[in-house]
Amino acid sequence: MEIEQMPSVKVNEEYDAEQIQVLEGLEAVRKRPGMYIGSTGERGLHHLVYEIVDNSIDEALAGYCTHIEVDILPGDIIRVTDNGRGIPTGINKKYNMPAVTMVFTMLHAGGKFGGSGYKVSGGLHGVGSSVVNALSTWLEVEVKNGTDIVRQRYERGAIVTELEKIGETSETGTKVTFKPDPEVFTDTTEYDYNTLLTRLREQAFLNAGVKITLTDRRPDEDGNEQVRQDVLHYEGGIKSYVDFILEKSKKDPLLPEVVYINGVKGDSTAEIAFQYNGGYDTKIISFANNIHTVDGGTHESAFKTALTRVVNAYARKFGLLKEKDLNLKGEDIQEGIAAVISVKLTDAQFEGQTKAKLGNTSMGSMVTAMVGEKLAEYLEENPVPAKIIVNKAIAASAAREAAQKARDLTRKNTGGKLKKPEKLADCISRDPNETEIFIVEGDSAGGSAVKGRDARTQAILPLWGKMLNVEKARADKVYGNDKLTPVVLALGTGIGEEFDITKLRYGKIFIMADADVDGSHIRTLLLTFFFKYMPELIENGNIYIAQPPLFKVSRGKKFFYAFSDEERDMYIASLGGNADVQRYKGLGEMDGEQLNETTMDPRYRTTLRVTMADAEKAAQTITLLMGDEVEPRRQFIEQNATYVQNLDV
Repeated sequence: MEIEQMPSVKVNEEYDAEQIQVLEGLEAVRKRPGMYIGSTGERGLHHLVYEIVDNSIDEALAGYCTHIEVDILPGDIIRVTDNGRGIPTGINKKYNMPAVTMVFTMLHAGGKFGGSGYKVSGGLHGVGSSVVNALSTWLEVEVKNGTDIVRQRYERGAIVTELEKIGETSETGTKVTFKPDPEVFTDTTEYDYNTLLTRLREQAFLNAGVKITLTDRRPDEDGNEQVRQDVLHYEGGIKSYVDFILEKSKKDPLLPEVVYINGVKGDSTAEIAFQYNGGYDTKIISFANNIHTVDGGTHESAFKTALTRVVNAYARKFGLLKEKDLNLKGEDIQEGIAAVISVKLTDAQFEGQTKAKLGNTSMGSMVTAMVGEKLAEYLEENPVPAKIIVNKAIAASAAREAAQKARDLTRKNTGGKLKKPEKLADCISRDPNETEIFIVEGDSAGGSAVKGRDARTQAILPLWGKMLNVEKARADKVYGNDKLTPVVLALGTGIGEEFDITKLRYGKIFIMADADVDGSHIRTLLLTFFFKYMPELIENGNIYIAQPPLFKVSRGKKFFYAFSDEERDMYIASLGGNADVQRYKGLGEMDGEQLNETTMDPRYRTTLRVTMADAEKAAQTITLLMGDEVEPRRQFIEQNATYVQNLDV
């Protein structure tokens, strides 16, 4: 498909000192930093960088900035440099001070409040700059305005030096250097390279042609110089973003190339790129003025609705859906899609302070019309990919209907309530605030767990046999699987569309597997299942990994449980180097009392709460090791074979 380059919405109006306007002062920022950056933890710390980078991105949106450099300097000092026009340095007549000083010392001072400096912007320029200044131990801004290089320094938001000329230049641009204040960020002031990389890569995708360089210049733990650098430059824009999503998910594309459509209406632009893969997950990411709208909004809803209508119309027109067939549902057509939606508009209206959802109805209408016209045209001009899209949706529809039938079979005829699995040893309490369920492998481990549990609050669910790899399975296969159906029934929430966390029977769900290779395999499969079909449980903090010991180290009546080789050796040494060591190859080797005091009793046990990052990593591992692509799996084995330990042969 031919790609039409997105037109640059370049601002022709003046951007000078008079375009800077002030709404209110800065005094509240240090007292209530969370109101401005969300938190004073790691998230807020990294947000300082995003605010300054966003200003440079806004210059790119206006058509002036082509290169942004972000450096992490020793001491976790941040330096952001761009080659935009440079923040105006002239005197603002109303406030009788340099415009750049206003931007960094007055809240809501910027070129986006009714002035003509920016037609399209992601945020509020002055808010970001002044907040970063207020929350930094010190900040220096250096501006190249085409003739002079000027600089000003601030400490905790207060002016330390007047705006001073330090050189001459024919170049333009802005350089901001700052050190986050440890009095504000009490948890940490250490920047995570990968966190910044993820956000900056996203911005590079969304602004085709803009080059963003991230460089870490901090020394290593031994004080040795080291430089890590990533250059992010994607001429393909959001098309490259879609390719990246598929590459990261280890999924093969189904269409010959990424589908790309765009449109322009006045000062507003919209572009959409998507590709299908052989998997079953849907990943639609939307942005408005480079802000990730995690809760969607009018642009995302319009795309989904229009996609459903256009695909159904095509299927009807060319006989892929018969007259008696029902229309394909949106979820059927979206199965296996990876899509990126990016819109840019003046006066973006977001719902809530977090800007998670776009509210402009005009953008919804624009996207609807664009997709209705250009996607319909694409499908008719490209019958092969069009047929692939329709046939995949038809297969998804059939699977959805099969899943519904499978769900119905698992229910009682009375009341429509989910049955309880036969092997579930339920607890007495029905209060999810105190109840727990332990998912264990096999009847042997299940028997020990039942003997060692607190029957009032702890339920035991034994699983057995080979567990389903949900990486290659739709919901109908999950409901029909005798290993996973008991989990679904025991928890009571349902899965997919039916999921209802208010029906959760147990507040804590423990995966309790053997401390060996097979146990790790089971944990990974279960984590992948929860990640794909019950992610709300992970987000809500309900999923835990139980930590059974590997060894019992004893001498006489004195004994210790060790959870690692290092602990084992330490306990052996503490007993004088002469001790009996019992290795537990499985939970079934422990009696009920041992299992209770080591793994189940809340007073003594060690557990790990699962995060979305943990589950996503597990899902990626399953995709790599058990997916359809052979080559990545071969490379992984070759690279990691030498690290294998405790292999049971």
